[in-house]
Amino acid sequence: NIYLSPLFLITPIIISSINYSIYYSSQTHSHYLQNFRHWNMRIIGVVAALSTLLVVNGFTIPTNTRRSTSFASPTLSTSSTTPTTSTSLFEYIRPEISEAKSKLRLVFPKVGDLVRYYDLDGGQAKGQELVGKLSFIQASSGSSQWLAEVTELDDVGEGYYAEYPSRKRRKSKLIGLETVSPLMGSYVRTEDAFKIPTDAMGNVRPYMDTYSLEEYEGPMAIPVDESVLQEDLNNYSSLKGRLLRDAAIAGFIGTIIADLIKGFDDALVYFFGAIAGVGYLFFLGIKTDTLGSVDAKMGTNVSNLRFFLPVLVLVGVALQNVSMGSNSPMSADGSSPGNMLSFVSQEQFAAAMLGFLTYRIPLFTSQLVPIISETAGATLPGSAGVAMQMARDAKKSKEAKESSNNIFDGDDLTTVLVVSGPSFTGKSDLVKRLIDESEGKLIAPKYLDKVADPIIFEQMEGRNGILKFDTTGRYGLTKDSLVNAARKPSESGENAGVIEQVVVVDADVDLAKKLTNVGGLRLVGVWVGLDQLEKFEDRLTEEIDSGKFPIPEDETPDSFRRAKIREIVKDIEYGVVSGIFEFTVLNDSEERSMMQ
Repeated sequence: NIYLSPLFLITPIIISSINYSIYYSSQTHSHYLQNFRHWNMRIIGVVAALSTLLVVNGFTIPTNTRRSTSFASPTLSTSSTTPTTSTSLFEYIRPEISEAKSKLRLVFPKVGDLVRYYDLDGGQAKGQELVGKLSFIQASSGSSQWLAEVTELDDVGEGYYAEYPSRKRRKSKLIGLETVSPLMGSYVRTEDAFKIPTDAMGNVRPYMDTYSLEEYEGPMAIPVDESVLQEDLNNYSSLKGRLLRDAAIAGFIGTIIADLIKGFDDALVYFFGAIAGVGYLFFLGIKTDTLGSVDAKMGTNVSNLRFFLPVLVLVGVALQNVSMGSNSPMSADGSSPGNMLSFVSQEQFAAAMLGFLTYRIPLFTSQLVPIISETAGATLPGSAGVAMQMARDAKKSKEAKESSNNIFDGDDLTTVLVVSGPSFTGKSDLVKRLIDESEGKLIAPKYLDKVADPIIFEQMEGRNGILKFDTTGRYGLTKDSLVNAARKPSESGENAGVIEQVVVVDADVDLAKKLTNVGGLRLVGVWVGLDQLEKFEDRLTEEIDSGKFPIPEDETPDSFRRAKIREIVKDIEYGVVSGIFEFTVLNDSEERSMMQ
């Protein structure tokens, strides 16, 4: 039709030109020529109408023709099966998206979904179009609607949307769930962002206008490990008790020091100030205990009494001074106090405030002691620092083994083969080859994916449950990665008769230290090393010369090499004294090492 329509458009022009020539070239205006001209005008009208229809039809696709091609329906309909006869122009949609639409009859929201929503402060009719991630879903009080907390994503251009860095404050908004539209997005690791489909105008294109909320019953409950929860509660209770005990001990010691320096009267004021500090911690614990419960409001009101405790101490001191009359410390100057607090001397005020703030001393100490103990080995000179570090590591390893034996039964432990050692020993190649040639008996751990399980990942990261991150920061090694990766045989079920699997971990020394503190694991340690320090130096030099180990700008090759050698020596010392490595492999030959 497209090709024939120009011919029909040109034909009326040709016939009109002939009529024009006949009409003005004939002087007689014979009846024959007049009839011929009238018939030509009729032909012009018919051809013009026909050509117009052909042109319009050539640029449109009938409904039945569209259904027979790969064009997808622009809307998702589940109620009507009657074919439409519309011939309007539609945007092309890929067939795979159309098929996905036809299958997604009911799409329920879940935490972590990418959605489009509008900010009414955007200055437009609908508001500013934004892309975010569902971070929380809750029921609206007093109605059957659902509210969603949406965390905005940063538009980095070209359809990529990334999460805001942790150093920036995330923008979250609580909106109705019926106002958001689900988006299809894929995480692109190289961009560290989500790729969202957009239209020709650069606007994001949701695959559905709204979620299916008619049959939505709420978010699925997150599985909670009761043993981990109980362990956290026990740790919290012990922390509260330790803080109160340390604050009371610090107040008692401060009272003795105040008595020796300033006398009994100021020491007594200091003592009551210290008691007020312990009470402050106690009421603060009440507020923490009731967070997220039905008694949260009452707990907050009761905990606010902690702010009046230092005032009560000062009022008590003032009343004591008033009752003493002329013997009061404030009567020496003979002045007439104007208010109650004017009966408190400067020394008494200082003693009360110092006593009240004494509870902060154990708080600061508990934070500084781990840092000082970790750096003490590095600050002490020579072998003294090395000996202190090795003794501390050996003590931690022994305590971890004792706690593991007391809590867990031997049959319930998960066997983990830990292959560790310094750098430049080739242990990673050995572990990879060991797993590949084990015929499924040895497997690598399954890492937790930050994109697939963002809630669990954030929870584990918050409680320091991630033992190791990969180079991208997306994947993390956890205890569950080790326990659940291996297949255990059973007498019945799908694992009946299968071969037991053992997880193999390619661990540096830092990861090996952390694994000794994880309960429920039976660690079989294999140390991979070299028999001479010169071999480490030779391999390190080869790595530096090949460019695999870039040298920092503020260091020279010699200083960088010496620093690496010190790390290797420190790792070797740990491998000798830790006691967790039952086997040692000197990796001079890969074939011989594989046999061992």
